[in-house]
Amino acid sequence: MTIKAAYPHHQPSEDGAAKPWLSLRVKLLFSHLAVIFLAMTVAAFLLLSLVRNYFLETIEQSLTAQAHLIAQALIPGASVDLTPADLAPAYNTVQQRMFENISVQVAEQSELDDSETSPSLQESKLAHIAEASVQLSTALETHVRVLDDRGIVLLDTKEDDLGQDLSSEDAVLTALRGDQHSELNILNGEEWLFVSVPVSVDDQVAGVIYLSQPLNDIAIVLSDLRNRFLLASALALPLSALVGLVLARTISRPVQSLTDAAKQLSVGDFDYPLETTGGDELGRLSRTFAAMRDRLQSVERMRSQFVSDVSHELRTPLTSIKGLVETLRDGAVDDPEVRDRFLTSVESETDRLIRLVNDLLILSRADAQALNLPRELVDLTQVIHETLKKLGPQMESLGIGLREEPCDAPLTVQAEPDRIEQILVILLDNAIKYTPSGGEIHVSGDTFEVDENGVVLPETIDPHGTFDAPPHSMGKWVVVSISDTGAGIPPEDLPHIFERFYRADHSRSRDRGGSGLGLSIAKALIEAYDGHIWLTSPSAISKSNSDRPGTTARFSMPFHDQ
Repeated sequence: MTIKAAYPHHQPSEDGAAKPWLSLRVKLLFSHLAVIFLAMTVAAFLLLSLVRNYFLETIEQSLTAQAHLIAQALIPGASVDLTPADLAPAYNTVQQRMFENISVQVAEQSELDDSETSPSLQESKLAHIAEASVQLSTALETHVRVLDDRGIVLLDTKEDDLGQDLSSEDAVLTALRGDQHSELNILNGEEWLFVSVPVSVDDQVAGVIYLSQPLNDIAIVLSDLRNRFLLASALALPLSALVGLVLARTISRPVQSLTDAAKQLSVGDFDYPLETTGGDELGRLSRTFAAMRDRLQSVERMRSQFVSDVSHELRTPLTSIKGLVETLRDGAVDDPEVRDRFLTSVESETDRLIRLVNDLLILSRADAQALNLPRELVDLTQVIHETLKKLGPQMESLGIGLREEPCDAPLTVQAEPDRIEQILVILLDNAIKYTPSGGEIHVSGDTFEVDENGVVLPETIDPHGTFDAPPHSMGKWVVVSISDTGAGIPPEDLPHIFERFYRADHSRSRDRGGSGLGLSIAKALIEAYDGHIWLTSPSAISKSNSDRPGTTARFSMPFHDQ
């Protein structure tokens, strides 16, 4: 049964490519625009709020200043408690010029008789104010009302609330208690600012000056600013989109190139072009990917070569065994002498197969980091001596001399004696194979120290100065050297000498040259014991250096006290 996705438009295409609206380029573009839009929105909101608050504070201070002038003009001996807010420096200049242009004209009206005056006004201590009129010299639309200490309106520039009791309003109540008060209210669909200022006579609240002013001018300014912000946004967003698109393409192009290269790599194409320029993270990622691809290509070549070499190594003895068995089946088994000789050959080829399989097993475990070898304190001097005793007769029969130079002090390491002997046999076997009759093999052991400045070598280790060791960690090390007087290793072969199935002398047969796994196994075993192995050959340094032929194989291991 096939289950289809509920939302097929969210599914990737069959080739694994993302939908266009889900691409990295689109995501980067929209994220870029989202950040710019959010920044502009927040900036516009904060700026409009700042401008609005600034205007409100300016108008409030203007109304307070007007209240002060009115109180001085109408009420002899009156004082107004001015509590200006902390404003920006720009306010001081603007407001100072505004105050300089404010003046109050008070005109006395004709006296009113008792019949024309309301009872509330007759009882007021500031009743005489009702006989005056107030005119401000500014063009501000300020509505001025003067109230007595009971909240009765004694003077109203618009004459709408004359004689009214406004003591129930919060602004008037606050001012009658001696505190200045300001608030915003909506009248007839228009926003007004109301300011109530207490007037004191002989430290007693004698009345309130209640002023209000419409804020339509502020609304017009804020609306104009808002429109300008919208226009700026309409112009900035397309330009930002263009810049964001360029930036998104700059970022997404290397990613797309990496994606294409990875896709081609998945099908075995190691030669797909990949741009690796640039010093940013994407450039480093491209170079890392290219290095990984080269390494995979090298591993793939080694794998193919390894499979080919293993097949060839297995085919030779298997073909030989099959031929011997077929000969025996055809009648050779009836001849005891021929039968025994053939069976000996079958046994020899079988042993060769077993050795090859065991070698491959060791290498496979080393590749899987599963080569867990036992460790115990071992004196390399003793193991070297015992190994040379076993191989001495073979070297003597081939006319090869042996010179052993053991170290005076014990060369103690943590390892398994059988594995150390296996390493020595591999290196000595190579030296024997490539040393002609009459030549000599030199085996020595010593120690050296490594400090923070590099390797410190005793002269007995390498009197010719060609130690050429790989980097060692700081501490004391044991080194074993096996030198021969053969033809040496050509320079072009030396870097590949530890590769599996590699033979420096391609003319040698597999019977004498071995399977080509010996040095690979020795390297795996040495590295499993935290050591190093390397080869030097004078012929690899200078082909004309004929007075120092041969090859020197060395391996080092950490020194351990007994």
